[in-house]
This record gives sequence, C-alpha cells and structure tokens, in this order.
Amino acid sequence: MTTDATTARSRLVEWEDPAIGATRAMSMAGLDFLRAMIDGTVPSPPIVALMDMTLVRAEEGEVEFSCEPGESHYNPIGAVHGGFACTVLDSAAGCAVQSTLPKGLGYTSLEIKVSYLRAVTAASGTLSAVGRVTKPGKRVAFAEAELRDADGRVVATASSTLLVFPVVDPAAEGAGAA
Repeated sequence: MTTDATTARSRLVEWEDPAIGATRAMSMAGLDFLRAMIDGTVPSPPIVALMDMTLVRAEEGEVEFSCEPGESHYNPIGAVHGGFACTVLDSAAGCAVQSTLPKGLGYTSLEIKVSYLRAVTAASGTLSAVGRVTKPGKRVAFAEAELRDADGRVVATASSTLLVFPVVDPAAEGAGAA
C-alpha cells in the first residue's frame, strides 16, 4: 500500500530543552515546580508536547491534566492506543505525588495498574485526567488517577506505586572528585 497526498497526515512536535526544567526541579518544592510549569516560568517536559497534554491545576496531593487525543495516537484498529491513556494517567498520578514533595526529593513510577473502561477516539474530545495521592510516603507513595472524556464519562482509571528518592544535581556529582 502506498500513501498519497490525500491520506498523508503530519504532526509537528516542538519542545524546550528538558534540562532547564530538570535543573529547576532540584531547587524547588514539588508543588511550586508544578505551578511554575502551569504559569510558564518553567518549561514543561517534552512528553507533554508529544502527548498533547497540558498541566492545568496543581494543589497539594492533587493535579489535573487536559489532553487532546488525535489520529496520531491511534492504534491499528482505529482507536487511541491504550498507551496514550496509560501515559496520561501515569503523569497525573506521578505529579500528584510530586505536589507533596519538598525540595530535593523526586519520584519515579514503580508500578501502575490501568483499567480501560471505554474506547477513546479523536471524537472523544478533550480528556481530563485527575491524579490524587492516596498515601504519601518518605520512600514509597501511592496515588490514583482517573481519565474522563469531554462528556465527563470515565474512560480509564489507574492506581500507582511510586518510589520517592533524593535528587542529585548531575553537575554537582562530579564536583569534589579527585
């Protein structure tokens, strides 16, 4: 099968240097960092441009993303790939945990369980993902997230376990080494 001009589509993805945000994250409390991304004083990570997501709200223990599912997210059977929903839910759960962390601590996902409840297509409209911390922790934290379509119907849910750890400035790691 060949692709011609009548079927070909394209999408341009642009982002800022991810090192800028990563460096700033080390010097700010998690909630302050997330709010700085919302107001644009800190650039968002590249994944939000790739997935067409926007962090729209951050409170302690709860965040909200909006996202636009499109054809570029489709799987072979003509629906948005489940990995899209998983990525959005993982981001919401992770950032909810980040909103509770003091300066100098970061997180990473250890485990995520996603339940897909209905198909998502470009016609689903703007999706909203809300992540909430269910149990904060000094080494391990737990969060859940819910993804809703433009009509408010739940399309997927997730529960997540996240590792909390001290972040180290890569530039400072080599300082003092002889």
